[in-house]
Amino acid sequence: MSDVKRTNKRAQKSQETRGRIRQAALELFTRDGYGATNLQDVADRAGVAIQTIYFVFGNKRALLKELVDVTIAGDEEPVATMNRPWYTDALAAGTAPEMLRAYVAGTTSVLERVAPIGRMLRAAAASDPEVGTLWPAGTDPRYVVHQHAAEALAGKPGANPDVPVEEVADLLYGLLSPELYLVFVEERGWSAQRWQRWAGDTLHAQLCRSD
Repeated sequence: MSDVKRTNKRAQKSQETRGRIRQAALELFTRDGYGATNLQDVADRAGVAIQTIYFVFGNKRALLKELVDVTIAGDEEPVATMNRPWYTDALAAGTAPEMLRAYVAGTTSVLERVAPIGRMLRAAAASDPEVGTLWPAGTDPRYVVHQHAAEALAGKPGANPDVPVEEVADLLYGLLSPELYLVFVEERGWSAQRWQRWAGDTLHAQLCRSD
């Protein structure tokens, strides 16, 4: 076997191990809580030695951060939300209704992954104040994403000219929030498709011209 093949095989095995550890952590953190779960629990569920977790992640907080970041992104690629194809394609749409439809669809896909871990993350921050330092302080990054989308939407044909950009951003931020998604999908039993249709229709009525 060539050195390149050996290297590729090791990299693939390492990636698979990393993913298995993240999945085990996700299941235990959401079921039992971040504070109640120790790394030995995660190691046992992932089928690895606890030393492997320390070697790969360093500590439980670092494991939590990667778990959250990868869940939001949907993969391990270090690409920010605003540079991802679903986002750039939505903002490149020719009209406000077209952009809104694509944007709500893309955001719903993110919410399907992210919303279930939201409560766990808030509880983790409450039990361990240092969890809150894992992400940069300042403006909510989710708001920044929606604010950028609001600016793009406001300049497109079909946008409602009576709604200021700041209000567009607030509506996107509020209606497309993990908390509201969970109210309808988890508590009221809606499907993600029904949620997407409702969110899209509601935002369209507010943000697009009626004529």
